[in-house]
Amino acid sequence: MSIEIAAAAGTAEALVARPSTGTGPFPGVILYMDAFGLRPRIQEMAQRIADWGYVVLAPNVFYREGTAAELAPAGDMTSPDGREAAGKAAFPRVGRLTPDKALPDIDAWVSALAALDDVAPGPIGTTGYCMGARLAVRTATSHPEVVAACGGFHGGGLATEDPDSPHLALGNARARFVFGHADHDPSMGPDAVARLGDALTAAGLEATNAIYAGAPHGYSMADTSAFHPEASERHFEELRALLDGTLKG
Repeated sequence: MSIEIAAAAGTAEALVARPSTGTGPFPGVILYMDAFGLRPRIQEMAQRIADWGYVVLAPNVFYREGTAAELAPAGDMTSPDGREAAGKAAFPRVGRLTPDKALPDIDAWVSALAALDDVAPGPIGTTGYCMGARLAVRTATSHPEVVAACGGFHGGGLATEDPDSPHLALGNARARFVFGHADHDPSMGPDAVARLGDALTAAGLEATNAIYAGAPHGYSMADTSAFHPEASERHFEELRALLDGTLKG
């Protein structure tokens, strides 16, 4: 189902996925999309997570730029050329979603999740993909009192030398973290992975910070040419263990 959320700069759409079986309340999870936006693949991923026993909220974080339908990729992304063509429109939006815009929106996403029917009070989880991994980390560091689990998969720019890099706020977090980095990813190279690992250790956080060998950036997205089935399944397994271990204990 789709809902509308009063976000910092207007009304934002969000997908909501609920368990196919069972009775609530269920723990809540925020899923942050990749650069290509809300579309059937994100709905599929949200439903898969929901069927583990969670209510999942996936907001259109690019609502300032248009609706999900307006921003959806127009062509087939399963070829490298198609994915590149879609990226020409999608990737500039990522740079425009600066932390000063993202953080007030995160407040709205957290509040909206808590207000959904059948969401259990207490800790929540978050997971993000591509640039959404940055939003997941910022959610964990800006709402440490509620975020108990944070996953980030084929994330980019998680540990840069910029003064507002997401890793610099990890000292605020209390969550357990699982990162599954793409191999040979220019947006998150080995030095950045090591920098992120050092920050997690310095903050005293329980974390996994792994590179998935042979997996390209975007490996979880089955509607693109970057899809890597083995890496995608690995990420689902590790994400489920993270969520179940923190939110169902």
